[in-house]
Amino acid sequence: MPQNDTQVSFDDEMLIVVDEDDNVIDYQDKRVCHRGEGILHRAFSIFIFNDAGELLIQQRSEQKHLWPLYWSNSCCSHPRKGENMENATQRRLAEELGISTPLTFLYKFQYHARFQQVGSEWEMCSVYIGKSNDPVVVNPNEIAGWKFIKPNELTRELAKSPEHYSPWFKMEWERLMLEHVDDIKSL
Repeated sequence: MPQNDTQVSFDDEMLIVVDEDDNVIDYQDKRVCHRGEGILHRAFSIFIFNDAGELLIQQRSEQKHLWPLYWSNSCCSHPRKGENMENATQRRLAEELGISTPLTFLYKFQYHARFQQVGSEWEMCSVYIGKSNDPVVVNPNEIAGWKFIKPNELTRELAKSPEHYSPWFKMEWERLMLEHVDDIKSL
């Protein structure tokens, strides 16, 4: 499996802190944003499908502070201070998966999830979909494993073993299947 082992995530990278209406109010480093109950900050989640209609999912690296080795969507991260969402999403696709593809914005939502006593995600998350058949070149600092999975199979897996999946992924997948199936089919 081809790999790119460049370190691309840093505890001191400056994230965009927002209010409940997604207005920028501050910048804090990633470590601070995820400590304790967390601080509300911008994030994004990307779902990449192939021509067969399968979704690329990833198992988060064991190096992750929050939800290590949990399965999650194709790619997720944060825009950094001074970075718009389009640049951030394309940067992260390249860094984590070695791909580039146009993305379609679907919706934005806020969620809060605590991981044991380690910290929390409290994010204003923008959700995107895209299609790619390019070879995946994973970054092992970010991804422990990956696979393509049929949507019906994923829905069954999430129902059978929800404890293996990140909380944001479960929320996003449910909404995608309820409200955005036609958007996915039109990719």
